[in-house]
Amino acid sequence: MKLGLACGEVVSAEVRADMRILVVSQYYPPETNAPANRMSKMAQVWARSGADVTVLTGFPNHPEGAVYPGYRNRTPQVEHCNGVRVVRVPIFVAANEGRVKRSLAYLSFALSGASIGATLVQRPDVVVATSPQLLVAALGVWLARLFDRPFVLDLRDLWPDSVVAVGAASEDSPMVRGLRHLERFVYRSAQHIVIVSEGFRPHLSACGIPDERISFVPNGVDAGLFKPSAPDPEHWDPALFTLIFAGTVGLAHGLGTILDAASQLRDAPVRFLIVGSGAERATLEQRAREEDLGNVHFLGRVARQRIPALLAAANVALITLRPSPLFETVLPSKLFEAMGCSTPIFLAVDGEARRLLDESQAGVFVEPGNARELVKTIQRFSSPDDSSAGEQLKNMGEAGRSFVLDSFEREALADSYLALLRGIAE
Repeated sequence: MKLGLACGEVVSAEVRADMRILVVSQYYPPETNAPANRMSKMAQVWARSGADVTVLTGFPNHPEGAVYPGYRNRTPQVEHCNGVRVVRVPIFVAANEGRVKRSLAYLSFALSGASIGATLVQRPDVVVATSPQLLVAALGVWLARLFDRPFVLDLRDLWPDSVVAVGAASEDSPMVRGLRHLERFVYRSAQHIVIVSEGFRPHLSACGIPDERISFVPNGVDAGLFKPSAPDPEHWDPALFTLIFAGTVGLAHGLGTILDAASQLRDAPVRFLIVGSGAERATLEQRAREEDLGNVHFLGRVARQRIPALLAAANVALITLRPSPLFETVLPSKLFEAMGCSTPIFLAVDGEARRLLDESQAGVFVEPGNARELVKTIQRFSSPDDSSAGEQLKNMGEAGRSFVLDSFEREALADSYLALLRGIAE
């Protein structure tokens, strides 16, 4: 038989489910941030492979804090998309800015999921909760105990370390001290922890988690979507050297450095596209207006399906994070997406991401937070006097795509993840 899905896609339901997986994620498509993208692809592959997958999530509103058209954040809603049952529970909606409102949004999802959501899902064989914020993980622990099933933590970020790294709170604040206790409780409650970066492993070890309870399943690339494409006609300008940042415009990303570079390059045939929204967007846009930075264009949040064409309209993908030892542990998902589209990369992230870039030969490392070095790198590759620059960028793009398809194709990673879950559920 066939199932007609709310998202307009039809998939076969002939395979009898061999296990039930409950995924807990505050974000899910049509939201387009990293946890939504990661878990939606995993859930779809698991469902196609015969698992009965339910996702417990909130109503889409990230990052602007406004519920998306077609949804009403009043009563629970159940939809089916790509073979996955999606249970949405009402939450407090807030823009991705302001500590108090964001905390209320996180807390509301945990409480709504524990009370309303728990009554709308069937007893699973395994519960998977994806971070970064720890109340989602705590909800996963609660549901796993309610159903007496194993709990798997999908660890995408280190909290509360990230909160401290972006300056949102100090290490000795009551909030961070409380989060430290919650962090250790969640880690120790998990039968298994799946990490997206090997850089997280030493931290988990320091928290007393044995290595055999940790597995590495990185973000990878959706090869069917992120592939070489025709340039977006609205933003394609071969007369300009275009750099694109596509992702959350947040405190952690250090995008002020891009504006610093843009100020120094205001008279050069260079343009910066910033695609996405988040806590820092309004501040950055105001600064760009005040400094009359006509070479910086803010496109806002766009549909995920448009990103490959926008990447194709750029000469280089910019991937940045603030200089911090914590961010040396991460592998940004946009790194894999740019590689998939054969877009060369200027990477201002040290540590794990830099090591991956060096291995792939997909781009150039720039010291995080160093606008002067970024300017010099841009001038080097945009100079009309260097006839080899274009060929070098082309080779980087091709090397990146070959590398990511060989080792980081998300469908293959989802298959490995499913095999891990089956072993845990037995």
